[in-house]
Amino acid sequence: MNQINYQKELDKLIQELEAQGRVPRLLLHSCCAPCSSYVLEYLSNYFSITVFYYNPNIYPPEEFGKRVEEQQRLIGELPVKHPVSFLEGPYEPERFYDMARGLEALPEGGERCFRCYRLRLEEAAQMARAGGFDYFTTTLSISPLKNAQKLNEIGAYLAEEYKVPYLFSDFKKKNGYKRSTELSAQYGLYRQDYCGCVFSLRERKKQGQAGSVLEFSAQMPGNS
Repeated sequence: MNQINYQKELDKLIQELEAQGRVPRLLLHSCCAPCSSYVLEYLSNYFSITVFYYNPNIYPPEEFGKRVEEQQRLIGELPVKHPVSFLEGPYEPERFYDMARGLEALPEGGERCFRCYRLRLEEAAQMARAGGFDYFTTTLSISPLKNAQKLNEIGAYLAEEYKVPYLFSDFKKKNGYKRSTELSAQYGLYRQDYCGCVFSLRERKKQGQAGSVLEFSAQMPGNS
């Protein structure tokens, strides 16, 4: 089965929008400021963007707040062609833990992560429909550790279900990830060394990459 080049799909759409002189409204789900940096620099040339921060997977709560602050700071400082606004979703960690029940021992990049993609993208699709947006998408594909194929498959399914087009994309293409690291350095953005959830933090701890880490296991729902 041939892999779809999602960057080419995005390039084609952008060419059509430019030919039509349209600037559609895009709801952009974002996981953090560093991942959104290149995406905003790139897409704000063609879309009016609302950054939607909905990430119930983030652990601990202080991390959630820190990411929100950095996201808002970046939006305020990054020069853009078309408007970029911010919408903070609720912090609902219980939804994430309910979703992950029975999958806690799986390694990063597997079924638990795919369900997490779905959880966050579905919230974005619902918000996009309620807000009358022309498209929705996510910054997640910029990470080399995220499965762009799966993200776009989920996006396509949700687009059909909620009747809002999904903006197909693979933002790591065109040196997108490299550019995001450059912008993160330029703006002094807070960068994390784990995905954001307690399970990814656990894996970093095992690998000795997270330094001194909170003893989080006893604080997880159901373990207290």
